[in-house]
Amino acid sequence: MPAVSVIMPAYNVEPFIEAAIRSVLDQTWRDFEVIVIDDGATDDSYAAAGRAAGGDPRIRIVRRPNGGLSAARNTGLAHATAPVIALLDSDDLWTPTFLERQMSILDADPSIDVVSGNAWNLGGEFDGQPARPWPDLRQQPDLTTILADEEAVFVMSLFRRRVYEVIGGFDETLRTNEDYDFWLRAAIAGFRFARNDQPLAFYRRRDDSLSADDIRMLRGILHVYAKHRPAVRFSHPAVDILELQIKRFEAELIAAEAKAAMEKRDYSLARDHLDALRARRGGTMLGVARVMARWTPRLLWKAYQIRRGRPAQETEV
Repeated sequence: MPAVSVIMPAYNVEPFIEAAIRSVLDQTWRDFEVIVIDDGATDDSYAAAGRAAGGDPRIRIVRRPNGGLSAARNTGLAHATAPVIALLDSDDLWTPTFLERQMSILDADPSIDVVSGNAWNLGGEFDGQPARPWPDLRQQPDLTTILADEEAVFVMSLFRRRVYEVIGGFDETLRTNEDYDFWLRAAIAGFRFARNDQPLAFYRRRDDSLSADDIRMLRGILHVYAKHRPAVRFSHPAVDILELQIKRFEAELIAAEAKAAMEKRDYSLARDHLDALRARRGGTMLGVARVMARWTPRLLWKAYQIRRGRPAQETEV
């Protein structure tokens, strides 16, 4: 039996997956298995994974119909045999000592159940910068800190099999925030977390998301909070933090919806969202924007474009 099962979902990642698999094969910690889950990819991800595996018996490639990230990870968990599970997305990379350093934390303290990591951003606006603070002065993750900070636990984490055996796999009804939901469930169940803030991986950033994606993510996290409301309703200060977070993300959702309306130049809808946002946040600027949406929409569009940092020629209506 290997010491670590590496779970790697793969959906249309042909350009990246070979490097991801090689980054596991290059680990100084050698006692692992890799379970690649081809989640109904429509490109040549499967063939690319096979090339990277090169016949190594530690690597298994499982094919399944497309079901999303949670379903793919759960398929990997069902095939995993090790007492420790490691998550690696197929467009990310580990440095050679990632497993060794994370496993040393688990080995040093049997009471720790989850070890969160850190990584360098790869691509995007923040390329080359740590994905999370380093050094990280935040408290170690627990229920209250995970509720208060949705980035308290990084997706590149290791956890003991007993976490999965108690709380189950990833929620397949979620299409976003599935990892955050998993960490919250683990914290509610009383599992203990630790954090290694040294970046030991590369986390691929793609800064091409649209307003609709922002809205989807915000609706997703609000769904996660609503899901866990009953479990923490009698737990203070967790329930107080939860309610504050719900108010925060409700306001952020309204702001994202206002931006989406502006992108469509639906000024009436934008005005409605600005009204709702001003009722929550107040502020002179929101009031001015609301008035402009009603009476001078062309001017508001130009101001919005300038604020978004777009070229001057794009401000013409």
